[in-house]
Formats: sequence, C-alpha cells, structure tokens
Amino acid sequence: MKFRVTVEPDEDGVFVAECPTLPGCVSQGKTREEAIANVRDAIQGYLASLKKHGEPVPPRAP
Repeated sequence: MKFRVTVEPDEDGVFVAECPTLPGCVSQGKTREEAIANVRDAIQGYLASLKKHGEPVPPRAP
C-alpha cells in the first residue's frame, strides 16, 4: 500500500514526516531521508495495530 506523506523541517532543524491518512502517524529524522524511512516504519506499525484490533484501514487520499 502507498500512503501520502508530508515532510517539513521544524524549528529545531529536524524533519517531521506525517501520514495524514493515518491520524497520529508521525515521525522525524535528522534528514529528509531519515524522516521518510522512520515514517515508513511508523506506517507499518500503525497498519499492524489496526489489523491486530480488527479495525479497518482508512481509505487512501487520491
């Protein structure tokens, strides 16, 4: 599955990556690439948690 991810620098100089389709699925990294890798891990954990609890995966944004 592919999900849209936003990456923006914050005021502390780290990059914050967020998956808007999955509420609260946010990560960060020292570089843009690190933030993307970290949010990919967070997405996998989020989806595993939804499956474990029998909850549906939110529809992806177009």
